[in-house]
Amino acid sequence: MTIKQQHEAIQPLDPKRFRQVLGQYPTGVCVITAIQEDNAPAAMVVGSFTSVSLDPPLVAFLPDRASSSWPKIQAAGKFCVNILGADQEDVCRRLASKATDKFIGTVYRLSPLGSPIIEQSVAWIDCDMQAIHEAGDHYIVIGLVHDLEIEQGGLPLVFFQGSYGQFSPLGLATAKERSATSV
Repeated sequence: MTIKQQHEAIQPLDPKRFRQVLGQYPTGVCVITAIQEDNAPAAMVVGSFTSVSLDPPLVAFLPDRASSSWPKIQAAGKFCVNILGADQEDVCRRLASKATDKFIGTVYRLSPLGSPIIEQSVAWIDCDMQAIHEAGDHYIVIGLVHDLEIEQGGLPLVFFQGSYGQFSPLGLATAKERSATSV
């Protein structure tokens, strides 16, 4: 039985409920960037980024099929993953917008493969596209990592229950609690 046949055999899920339940799981926020043929930068914000393989070094992200930014990045054949910092919500919102020039006010430099690296990001990962797979209303894009670097380090921007925020590692929370109780 194919995936499509399996899907048709089960009761349809309410998309609102699906999002609500999956919203209980926090996701990191990344910006995928590329340079178009006309040398204009392109960007899309994703919460679906993951490592795939250590040998060879592969990563993946899942763009929506309806995205107007995805075809611009796909045409470049390469991309840079920019892991945003907890203090970069404004950058995230700007690059997620439908504005004609999303990069106004965004400082960047070019990666070794020529894609934008957003200044002040936590880290960046420079990739060539290796494969694109159809997956429902999204694609699964696999990239071969050519270079990567911790840019600023620090706490990443996360998305949880419909809002942006930051992660507080247990070690940091425990250290704060110890210092507060030792006064």
